[in-house]
Amino acid sequence: MTEQRWFHPRGALARDGWETVVDGSLDGWQHTGLRVATLAAGEQLILKGGTEKLVVPLAGSFRVHVAEGDVGEHYDLAGRASVFDGPTDVLYVSTEGHLVLRGEGRVAIAESPTEVAHPTRYLAASEYPVELRGAGASSRQVHNYGTPAALEAERFIVCEVITPAENWSSYPPHKHDEAKPGHESRLEEIYYFETAPARVGGDAGTQEASFGMFSTYSSPAGEIDINAQVRTGDVALVPYGYHGPAVAAPGYDMYYLNVMAGPDAERVWHISDDPHHAWVRETWEGQEFDTRLPYEPTSGAKEQ
Repeated sequence: MTEQRWFHPRGALARDGWETVVDGSLDGWQHTGLRVATLAAGEQLILKGGTEKLVVPLAGSFRVHVAEGDVGEHYDLAGRASVFDGPTDVLYVSTEGHLVLRGEGRVAIAESPTEVAHPTRYLAASEYPVELRGAGASSRQVHNYGTPAALEAERFIVCEVITPAENWSSYPPHKHDEAKPGHESRLEEIYYFETAPARVGGDAGTQEASFGMFSTYSSPAGEIDINAQVRTGDVALVPYGYHGPAVAAPGYDMYYLNVMAGPDAERVWHISDDPHHAWVRETWEGQEFDTRLPYEPTSGAKEQ
């Protein structure tokens, strides 16, 4: 049975105008945070400093006012129609920054508590080359907004993954819960999911019916058990343990946003595959990427 401590359906973590709030108030959670909200025209949300933040438009466009000391500045995020429309522009906000968020659409804010201030920085969508990982039925598309190679930050690592219908990602199952310099790092991880009818051949499906599957299981670092259907707005927390696969059901595409951070001094993503399944990587050699990738933006106005 899926542990409700670590898996939260949409709205279960609602607070203070946010649909989802993951932070240190959750038992056993301390290094990462996530906020998700849907804003209508004229609405706004306020978020104080104390955490480094990455504002990621999921659908729609936003204006972010950032105040740092006596200095304030506006940043306009063009956003995108949906998470299945390629990368978006994002905004990194210093831990010293207080922000006011306005706009129309759906937005996520990744967080990590830190006292070390890095400069607030706007990053255009064009700064992120689309990365394709895996091969064949394990093909997926990755946008590395907040990885060490892409962004100067203190603690967190942030990326998003798009998996076409019927494909597997977060596979082979892997973990990052032990400190093994150069081999494995300690990182707790948030998975925020969205699903939708497949962009190829999915016209008959509905958003409400869309789903995927996600699994997490125990490692020597701790006991955990998640085997869940996931839908738009659901959140899985991975404090330790092997996680994966994340599987997009036939007829439905899957998206997830990952936020990682941990207690290690070095900000790096090193993983260990489950030794029972590590051999699967070798089978990818010589296979081609799924021809549905990369996803191209659709035309028309942005949608929620």
